[in-house]
Amino acid sequence: MKIGFYPGSFDPITLGHLDIITRGAKLFDKLYIAISINPNKKTLFTTEERKELVKEAIKGIDNIEVITSDLLTVEHCKLVGASHILRGLRAVTDYDYEFQMTNFNHQISSDIDTVFLMTQGKYSFLSSSSVRELAHFGGDVTPFVPENVKLAIDAKIRKS
Repeated sequence: MKIGFYPGSFDPITLGHLDIITRGAKLFDKLYIAISINPNKKTLFTTEERKELVKEAIKGIDNIEVITSDLLTVEHCKLVGASHILRGLRAVTDYDYEFQMTNFNHQISSDIDTVFLMTQGKYSFLSSSSVRELAHFGGDVTPFVPENVKLAIDAKIRKS
């Protein structure tokens, strides 16, 4: 059984993330989406909120499990039996960073490989941080996130 592991903060999950997830789910018998817990990172949504938003956004894709992780990625891969880390690439700048991380992870655990998927061109500029910034300034995030995420962002921004 081929098991993949797709880590990220997903704050919030974007249509670019969903592009990688839906395509990645076809590559693996099981795909874990790991919501990373980083107490040093200021997020718009709590870990549990992000987990629920991702679960709602991926409804209908049966071979995916959404989890949270405060472990080193390769260690969590070992824990769940994942043989591959899934990563999305938007541009050459992503590749440079991901290339370094892949080599670093391979030094820690040589039996876990990384699979890269290029996102569709229409998402090549898209990041969670740009969505958060757009929302903060009152912009419409509809073209960039699933509907459930747009509603959650609107509610969160109204509260603040």
